[in-house]
Amino acid sequence: MKQRAIDFALLLIGLLALWQIVSLIAGTSAVTAPADTLVYAAGLLRTEDFWRHAAASGYALALASVIAMLGGLALGLLLGLNRLAGDVADPMLLTMFSIPKITLYPIILLIFGLGLSAKVAFGVMHGIFPVAIFALNGVRNIKPIYLRAARSLSLTRASTALTVLLPAALPEIVTGLRMGFAATILGTLIGEMFASTKGLGFLLVRSLDNHEVAQTLSLALFLFVFAGVANAILLALEKRMHRTAAP
Repeated sequence: MKQRAIDFALLLIGLLALWQIVSLIAGTSAVTAPADTLVYAAGLLRTEDFWRHAAASGYALALASVIAMLGGLALGLLLGLNRLAGDVADPMLLTMFSIPKITLYPIILLIFGLGLSAKVAFGVMHGIFPVAIFALNGVRNIKPIYLRAARSLSLTRASTALTVLLPAALPEIVTGLRMGFAATILGTLIGEMFASTKGLGFLLVRSLDNHEVAQTLSLALFLFVFAGVANAILLALEKRMHRTAAP
């Protein structure tokens, strides 16, 4: 744990030093220095406008995450219960996951229009496939004796999924949730950039258009910290699940 903290501190110092060097080379009109950016970010936190956009982003992200996580989990478990369906759907899910979602954005706009629905839908499109893929693979890796025991007890598909598949595949599912949440953040922010007048994504694009360098870097820093903290929490949970599941 101590060594990990030292490594993190060294990495942080290195990134700040690199940032400072880039600022000196490119000039403050292109990249503001770390100290100036932090001062501006602290001031931004005291503005009502920032929190209004942050609340809009948080609400959209929460909706997209719930839909993506529950939908992907249900889809993965359902396909995992049927071996043939899982074999057919697996390459299709991988293909959909690998397609750049931005190419489908015009369709999202035509269906949902501008506003909350569009950015939530775009976030779900990014997050649902990793969750479904990892849930499906987690079910596939379950020992067959568990499924035979469920059949011998005459459990329904729903009972089998909740009492057998879900607990046994939980380590893989948590990995999928971590990746799915990260992808949902990306999708929601992209949705805000192109189809919204609220949210941090919209605020970021507006800052770029107005060439507000300090605000742009401050917003990017906020998003980086939020995504990093969320990923660290889910990664710790993932490692704990894998240790618990280890024989």
